[in-house]
Amino acid sequence: MTITAEHVLERARTPFRNEPLTDFSRPENRRAQEEALAQVRSELGRTYPLIIGGQHIQNSETFASVNPAQPDQVIGYFSRATLDQVDQAVRVAAEAFEQWKRVPAHERANYLFAAADRLRERRFLFNAWMIYEVAKSWTEADADTAEAIDFLEFYAREMLRLAEEQPLVRIPDEDNELVYIPLGVGAVIPPWNFPGAIMVGMTSASFVAGNTVVLKPSSASPTIAAQFVRILEDIGLPAGVVNFLTGAGSSIGDALVSHPLTRFIAFTGSRDVGLRINELAAKTQPGQRWIKRTILEMGGKDAIVVDETADLEAAANGIVTSAFGFQGQKCSACSRAIIVESVYDQVLQKVVEKTRQLSIGDVTRPETFMGPVIDANAFKKITDYIEIGKGEGRLVLGGGYHGPGYYIEPTIFADVDPHARIAQEEIFGPVLAFIRAKDFSDALRIANDTEYGLTGSVYTRDPERIQRAKEEFHVGNLYFNRKCTGALVGVHPFGGFNMSGTDSKAGGRDYLLLFTQAKAISVKKL
Repeated sequence: MTITAEHVLERARTPFRNEPLTDFSRPENRRAQEEALAQVRSELGRTYPLIIGGQHIQNSETFASVNPAQPDQVIGYFSRATLDQVDQAVRVAAEAFEQWKRVPAHERANYLFAAADRLRERRFLFNAWMIYEVAKSWTEADADTAEAIDFLEFYAREMLRLAEEQPLVRIPDEDNELVYIPLGVGAVIPPWNFPGAIMVGMTSASFVAGNTVVLKPSSASPTIAAQFVRILEDIGLPAGVVNFLTGAGSSIGDALVSHPLTRFIAFTGSRDVGLRINELAAKTQPGQRWIKRTILEMGGKDAIVVDETADLEAAANGIVTSAFGFQGQKCSACSRAIIVESVYDQVLQKVVEKTRQLSIGDVTRPETFMGPVIDANAFKKITDYIEIGKGEGRLVLGGGYHGPGYYIEPTIFADVDPHARIAQEEIFGPVLAFIRAKDFSDALRIANDTEYGLTGSVYTRDPERIQRAKEEFHVGNLYFNRKCTGALVGVHPFGGFNMSGTDSKAGGRDYLLLFTQAKAISVKKL
């Protein structure tokens, strides 16, 4: 791809704006999505290769990605990468890095712009793959794709900004500059719950900064990652810059993290896996010349606080959307509703009534709000927590589950003790604990009484309480009088505290700094 800096900078001068969501009430959009679903349905069951240094490699041992709504329907077959192939992929990426790191920033940024354009063209197809592979509703899938486009557009502009002359204090007898250089080979390990947005965001941030990548997607959503890698091939990204490996995280994931040539790991997923990655990365391997950098986002136990001054109707809407959107399978999802006792019963009643109205079923239909959870393991974990919840709170709605897909009803427990397991442990499903607080101070205390610190929301009309929560509510993303999900790239830089990860602030001006290192250069004037 030959492109001038002027061409790229001209595009970058257009201010970043979040990609608009698709209006599915318009017949042409509805028809386009239905046609995309039909096309993707005709492509189900194909076999996808590993990609190492541009070579497509098909192993004899494979695994299947399946539709959570119909577990007997195979989305695609994928090779199980071997440990030797992990080593090969890292070494190929290390070799490619020697050339890629010298590619000017404007050329690297242009690959992101080109990928964003191609993703817009394939938007409905990308949505359809998510609808089938992870059971996102139409609106959830479309928002995921829009966020992926946002990351490409935003990080391209951010790389150009970092490549500019940086402000330094000037002295007369030296010429000084500060430049941001890449790290090396990165292991990118994205989750299944945002298989487009987070996968695209972590991958594109890595290589636009001048690094090379070994991308290992979740085994529950490898097809969507394969579709993005196909886009990268179509736009001419050089071979070896992004390598594609599939297989179990417990085998190839550990090897990828531990490899002495791996310079950084970008991961989004569970607390336990994130801590294991942090531990493995901290152990120096023979031949390793650096301290590995970990960029970790590990989940949450997020709370919405409602006081007696709040708009209770708006609060109930925010709780329902935050708790049950995409079946509660978001690290930002509301799993604790902490309500001051004077309005507790009113808010609980409103939330129960609104939750009863949610549509559950086939997500290939546009009117469906909730589908199944991701797989059999998630189904068992969540239903086990529901059984635990029956002994820890008062079941006021839901609690049922059924097949043949992994369907779980939106479930609400009332009168839950703040230290109950369902109030402390991340369930990652459609289970909401209602907790009674004595007053606003007590509500803040309960909200902070968790090992996590990702998102939180406060519904109040009291300006003093807003100011107090700004100072005291210890989460990375705090919202007032709105839901606690739905962070927008560039608007709400996203990442949390404590066991929620390294507060990496994806979609913010600080994010690319995590994929670079600053080098100060001084030249004495003669």
